[in-house]
Amino acid sequence: MAHSESLSHSEAATDRPIGPIPYDEDGRLPHESEFLSQLGDRVREMRTLRGMSRRELARRSRMSERYVAQIEAGKGNVSIVRLLRIALVFR
Repeated sequence: MAHSESLSHSEAATDRPIGPIPYDEDGRLPHESEFLSQLGDRVREMRTLRGMSRRELARRSRMSERYVAQIEAGKGNVSIVRLLRIALVFR
């Protein structure tokens, strides 16, 4: 069996050259930026629904107010642990 015959179709497809990856100005892939933007919108929405200031959310989640602002702007690269902290504040 020839080498190319031993590869699955999906494995063989990786031998083809891949075009340039379209990173945005923040160095993220488009779907990553969209996800972070939606996450920021949702955090802001939840905070507003609870009548909470950024300062209060930051204090209760043990993060800086600047970092919370970055998350809400879709610019902060949020770790799972920090996302959990925010979720626990909102319950």
